Amino acid sequence: MEGFPHLDEETKKYATLPPEKRIEYLYRPRTIIYPRLKNLVALMDRHLEYPKRPRMPNLLVVGESNIGKTTAVRKFVDAHPQITFEDETGMSRVRMPVLYMVAPHTSDEKSFYIAILEQFWTSFRPNDTLAKLRHQAFYLMRECDVGMIVIDEMHNLLETTPVRQRTMMNLIKNLGNELMVPIVGVGTETALQVLGTDPQHASRFEVARLPAWKLDREFLGLLKGFEKILPLQKPSGLYSREKAKLLYSISDGNLGNLHKLLMQCAEEAIRTGEEEISTEIIGKFRWVRPTQKGRPVEIPL
Repeated sequence: MEGFPHLDEETKKYATLPPEKRIEYLYRPRTIIYPRLKNLVALMDRHLEYPKRPRMPNLLVVGESNIGKTTAVRKFVDAHPQITFEDETGMSRVRMPVLYMVAPHTSDEKSFYIAILEQFWTSFRPNDTLAKLRHQAFYLMRECDVGMIVIDEMHNLLETTPVRQRTMMNLIKNLGNELMVPIVGVGTETALQVLGTDPQHASRFEVARLPAWKLDREFLGLLKGFEKILPLQKPSGLYSREKAKLLYSISDGNLGNLHKLLMQCAEEAIRTGEEEISTEIIGKFRWVRPTQKGRPVEIPL
């Protein structure tokens, strides 16, 4: 595998496979480990390790859409999988260090507890009363010794009337207080704006912001990381001055934009036999901007 020094060890195994196999590998979920991701995971680890107390420190991770929030948080969640063990009586038990949920689009308490219950391998009746759903959710979280609750797309709960915003924020506050676990919210600026309207809730959350990338050494390091996992037989030099500036201008410093752009470019390089991402190929996919706000992406035919 020494013939492809620009690739990591895993990707080298695929570099000589037929094009369709390499394209299949190209689109497999892979995580680029970069400083911001490491820092965020370390910050969440510190929150998970806090001793239990009635008022636990919470964290809000904010950033624009497609910036890599969920990818970073899922990296942390995957590092803390649920564990099955036998207790002192020989009974099989489950411990869930981190409960990960996606906030429902409806800002109501029943939907919230249903979203929690869906994370457990147990039956429940969505038509039950709020009190019963709440009781079942709390029972399972205590039974499985949940150590942290991660609420992705937290802005879904807060894009509503002020009255419902207060209701959902009080629900989250009480959830953390009763279980004595930290809450990690993940969302857009909307969530941060809502927190700012109530000093009581704002004081409970630290904020970690994932901004758009700048055209700097950190961005060049990110491009180097991407190049290692693209199964191309020739080095592309994505971090060269010309290509880096072009990739940055098209992606607007958005990680999701950049990822999709590079996947399209790499697929084109494989299919055409060029085996490297040239400036011409990058220019061909200049239209790849999935986070354009207010309008769909147009694909040239």
